[in-house]
Amino acid sequence: MIDTFAALLTAQLRSEPGRPLVTFYDDATGERVELSVATYANWVAKTSSLLVEELDLERGGRLLVDLPAHWLTPVFLGAAWTVGLSVVDQGAADAVVCGPDGLSRYADRAAEVPVVACALLPLGVRFAEPLPGGVHDFGIEVWSQPDAFIPWDPATGDDEAMPGLSQRDLLARPARHLAPGGRLLTNLSPLLEPATLVEALVGGGSTIWVRNAEPDALQKKYDDERATARLVRPEG
Repeated sequence: MIDTFAALLTAQLRSEPGRPLVTFYDDATGERVELSVATYANWVAKTSSLLVEELDLERGGRLLVDLPAHWLTPVFLGAAWTVGLSVVDQGAADAVVCGPDGLSRYADRAAEVPVVACALLPLGVRFAEPLPGGVHDFGIEVWSQPDAFIPWDPATGDDEAMPGLSQRDLLARPARHLAPGGRLLTNLSPLLEPATLVEALVGGGSTIWVRNAEPDALQKKYDDERATARLVRPEG
């Protein structure tokens, strides 16, 4: 039985590496990104290496992730679970990941724990302006990381994925949003609903994350992307 995120991703990588897994739209910038299983796995490997080799995080730690619905959000979830970290959205943590809007909240914590900031610009590029002292720019540091990650202390199914939820239990949850092989359109960050990522992997489907879209645009994307299910809440 597959009971860790890393094992699940490896199994999908072996069976369907070229299928779309993550699609992202930002209507405020016109951005569209599509990651196949293989490309997603590559980003997860690089980010996992960054967390371990550069930030010195270890299995059993806590990673505070404060990101919106964006293609990097499932990447950080996958990397955290690959390393064996528990993802939290507030409180004490061994490291912090945030977007531009979070710099004012988390920059001061860089003196105590690693803080990684994501510009959330197209193609995952760096911030245009220098960051506060001690804050890591994901768009700079991720590119030097290797394309494969082999943990010295692999995650287990008993490791906490989120508070009160083990990796084993996360992967074993019954599907509520997506039928096998389906395509889910959502504007919810996977931090709010991790099933939007996990169900796509478990069931051989994919997820389309949309940000800053009007209702009519959501319907058009649903039709254009041949989605089969939706999970949408009002933004703002």
